[in-house]
Amino acid sequence: MLHVLRSHAARPPLVAGVVALALLALTGCGASEAVPQATGTATAGEGTTSYPLTIEDCGRRVTVESAPQRIVSLDQNSTEILLSLGLADRMVGTASWTDPVLPSLAAANERVPRLSDNAPTYEVLLDARPDFVTASFGRHYGQGGVASRERLAETGIGSYLSPTDCEGDVSINGGGKRTQALTTEQLYREIHDLAVVFDVQRRGAALVAELRARAEAATARTDLDGQRAFFWFADTKTPYVAGGLGSGQLLADETGLDNVFRSSRDDWPAVGWEQVVAADPQVIVLGDLQRDRFPGDRLDDKIAFLEHDPLTKDLDAVRNHRFVALHGAELNPSIRFVDGLEKIAHWSAEHGDDR
Repeated sequence: MLHVLRSHAARPPLVAGVVALALLALTGCGASEAVPQATGTATAGEGTTSYPLTIEDCGRRVTVESAPQRIVSLDQNSTEILLSLGLADRMVGTASWTDPVLPSLAAANERVPRLSDNAPTYEVLLDARPDFVTASFGRHYGQGGVASRERLAETGIGSYLSPTDCEGDVSINGGGKRTQALTTEQLYREIHDLAVVFDVQRRGAALVAELRARAEAATARTDLDGQRAFFWFADTKTPYVAGGLGSGQLLADETGLDNVFRSSRDDWPAVGWEQVVAADPQVIVLGDLQRDRFPGDRLDDKIAFLEHDPLTKDLDAVRNHRFVALHGAELNPSIRFVDGLEKIAHWSAEHGDDR
C-alpha cells in the first residue's frame, strides 16, 4: 500500500472573529531578540492603527504614513497571509508561486493579478503602481533580485521583509546564514506586523489564534518517537534537503522526527544521494511542488526517482513507501506550516508504527 498523504479537501475559510490582541511581545527577527515597541501602533482598547506608524523590520525602521492601498506581494507565503487578512481589495499583484493557493483563499485570489509565476522584473512591478511591497525571502531585495529596498523607497514605495528570513539586519535567503533556529513566533510576528501596517489588527489576532489552536491540536496527537526523517524539497540531481535551523527542522521538532541532516546550518542544503542512503531514513517527507523549476519538483516524479534509482530503491523507507507528501508552501515558513503539521499528524496516526 502506498502510504502517501496528499492534500486534503478545501478547508473552510479562516476564522474572522474578534480575538483580543496579545501579540506585541512576540519574538523579533532573531529567535532570541526582543521586539522593540512600534510607535504609533494602536489606539488603546480599540485595536486600530494610528499613523504615522514606525515598525522595526529586519534591522531597519519602516515608517508608514497611512494604510497602504496598493500592495504587491513577491512570495506565495506573504500573499496567503494578506489574503487571510481580508486584503484582496488592496492587492495589485502577486508573484513567486510554488503551489496552488489555499482552497479557502481561491476566490479572493482570483481578484488579484498575478504578475509572474516566479519573480517579476522591476519594470513589471512598477507597472502595477504599488505603494507597498511585501516579501518572504530577501533575495527579491538583493543584487539580481526585483529591486533593493532603497530603490523602492526612492520611488515612494514602502517595503517589508518577513522576520522568518532575518537575523538582525541579515537576510538568510539573501545570502546570510542562520545562527539561531527558526521559531513559529517569527511567523506569528509577520502576521502581527502586517495586520498593524494595514490596520486590520483584530483580523491578525484571530488568524494567529486559529493557527496556534490548530498547531497545538496537531502536535498533541503526533509522536513519531525520534524516527529518522529525510525532508526532500527539490531536485533529483543534488537534492535540496532540510537543514537543522530552518522550517523543515521546525516541522521535525514539532512532530518528534529526527532530521538526518540537522547538522547543516543551511535552510535547504544540497547533498549527494550517497549521504541520503548512508543516513538510512525511516520516513521521507516529500515536497510536492507545482512550479516545475527543477527536475523532480512534483511528487510523482520524486517517488518514481526513489523507486528506480540504483542508490535509493533499496532503502527501507522506499521499499515500504513510508512517504509523507507536503506542498512546497507547507515546507516553507508560512501559514501552511500548520497544514504540514496536520498532515504529518494524520500520517503518524495511520502509519507511524509501521516500522
